[in-house]
Amino acid sequence: MASNKDYYQSLGVKRDASTDEIRKAYRRLARKYHPDLNPGDKASEEKFKQVQEAYDVLADAKKRKMFDQFGFYSESGFPGGAEAHPGSAGFGFGGFDFSEPVSGAPGAQGGFGDLFSQFFGQRRGGHQPAPEKGADLEYALQIDFWQAIRGTQIRLSVQRLEGCGACHGSGHAGGASSACPQCHGTGQVTQMAGAMKFSLACQRCGGTGKTRSGCAACNGEGRRLAGEVVEVRIPPGAATGSRLRVAGKGNAGTMGAAAGDLYITVKVEPHALFAREGDDVTITVPVSVAEAGLGAKIEVPTVDGRALLKIPQGTQTGQKFRLREKGIFNARRSARGDQIVEIVITAPDVRDERMRELLKQLSQIDPRDPRAELWGKV
Repeated sequence: MASNKDYYQSLGVKRDASTDEIRKAYRRLARKYHPDLNPGDKASEEKFKQVQEAYDVLADAKKRKMFDQFGFYSESGFPGGAEAHPGSAGFGFGGFDFSEPVSGAPGAQGGFGDLFSQFFGQRRGGHQPAPEKGADLEYALQIDFWQAIRGTQIRLSVQRLEGCGACHGSGHAGGASSACPQCHGTGQVTQMAGAMKFSLACQRCGGTGKTRSGCAACNGEGRRLAGEVVEVRIPPGAATGSRLRVAGKGNAGTMGAAAGDLYITVKVEPHALFAREGDDVTITVPVSVAEAGLGAKIEVPTVDGRALLKIPQGTQTGQKFRLREKGIFNARRSARGDQIVEIVITAPDVRDERMRELLKQLSQIDPRDPRAELWGKV
């Protein structure tokens, strides 16, 4: 990987952001631009790739250090115009400013001190690549209302990097080694810092001067993209925005390091009748004028089936009644929410003269103006 992009800008974080801040920014943007949530949107797909690339570098301490020092990250480890000169270890001090940053690293916070420690630190046997934990993956999952409140078991097809079976994750094909093409077998390369030259251990071969052929199955990466079916249990009470973690089902790590995790963000489809407010379920139920005026016992739908609700005499439109423990189960509290029933009074269907006459008599018996309170508030 080599890039001149600003990974901090890609994630929208400051250069001194903590690892936790970087992780949170990545998860937020990954959910926003995930291809599953933006089908057919090429711009979102490209943005998602940029976010993934930025997180891969900034979440790793060594990659981030290289990016901070040189202004970019490269797998070879050589910044800008750095060239490999076998065996060259010349030192030219003329005109060298010990306070200036390393050449080719705009804004780098290091200079001579960082490179000096890097030179002496790597000279002893070279720098060996360290195992890296695999990156976490994000998956957007849409489920219906009943799957959310009752819980369900779902099989997901996930594309993830897994360890290559052909080379057992080493990236090498095995067999005899050959001279490293980067340092030409010397194990050393020259790094320029202003007018000064340093002989550093070659990062491509780890200072050994020898490399082995890359694995043809994974192109030397030690990992390859593969599909896997993952069993995921959605617990009862899941809501839109709920995040589930499946340990070890992210991308495989390098050199035997642990795999990342799979994070699943749930989106619940709306229901035609029920709505949700936290652990409570709400529903609007129509009643007749007679039921509202005289009072009645009516059946109302609940997530468990039908339930009996008593409507008191004189019930008005907009009044709400509570059915205890008829809502959604909350596993953390080991308790259920309630169902809130809102009443709407429906006007009678006047189909004949007798119905019309009865309504006229009702208006004479109860001549109150239902809008009288409005005029006192104008």
